[in-house]
Amino acid sequence: MKKKNLLAIGLVFVLSLTLILSGCGNGSGSSDSSSSSKDSSSSSEALSGKITIGGSTALQPLAAQVAKEFMEKNPDVQIEVQGGGSGTGLSEAQAGNFDIGMSDVFAESKSNIDAKALKDYQVAVVGMTAAVNPKAGVKNLTKKQLQDVFTGKVKNWKDVGGKDLKITLVNRPDGSGTRATFDQFALDNKTPAEGITQDSTNTVKKIISETPGAVGYMALSYFTANDTSVTKLSIDGVEASDENVGSGKFPVWAYEHMYTKGEPSKLVKAFLDFMMSDDVQTKDVPAQGYLSVKDMKVQRDADGKQTDK
Repeated sequence: MKKKNLLAIGLVFVLSLTLILSGCGNGSGSSDSSSSSKDSSSSSEALSGKITIGGSTALQPLAAQVAKEFMEKNPDVQIEVQGGGSGTGLSEAQAGNFDIGMSDVFAESKSNIDAKALKDYQVAVVGMTAAVNPKAGVKNLTKKQLQDVFTGKVKNWKDVGGKDLKITLVNRPDGSGTRATFDQFALDNKTPAEGITQDSTNTVKKIISETPGAVGYMALSYFTANDTSVTKLSIDGVEASDENVGSGKFPVWAYEHMYTKGEPSKLVKAFLDFMMSDDVQTKDVPAQGYLSVKDMKVQRDADGKQTDK
């Protein structure tokens, strides 16, 4: 009887030990599975793929710099940044050919664009002003004088206080957001006279610097501190500076928009979030000659109406 009891107790002990070991084994398996799941989750969160950005040449330098930094942080991501003008940025984003379309103007201002199909991200502010060849001898014009120059009423710089030198106009094409902004806020929508037309801001700057008497217009980001190849023009005695743009004293400025067709993909959204991050907005944006939207004391709507924030 005692032997039977001892045998039963032994069987119970062995069975219990087996169950305990089995439980430990299952626990270990769950831990490995959880670890594997975490590793899998971590790898799935790593960003990869390609983003195509194009449009506004005024925004292009900033977009290229931020894209470079984003790719350094995400080595499996490839970003292509190209120009083409705001009209191209909007139309190609609408067509789905650009993941992000860059524009100096609201999509609502373009009759061939379905603004409701695009999502607007205002990533920076750009000031713009006239750029003049230094030999013209002009650093400031009244708004009326500026309009007379660009509409062809004034054909020689001596008539507005400059040198005896013929005026050569350098314009941007109709689809350019820089032109739309300059026409609206500098020329009060007066039609500019015919002149040389160039799509690229860099080319416009080169022509102005090499052509005595030439005048055009550029984003402030293209005027650099030690570059005397072109003269940055003041209007009505107000310098075209970040401070004056931010306060609303200098009238020629625009939002820099990044548009997506509907809601962006996870990758594109990550890039846009990075663009609006504190590091980019406080470092890259001013370093590239733009203003952070957060620093603006005034705002504009799609109709161009400026109000205090």
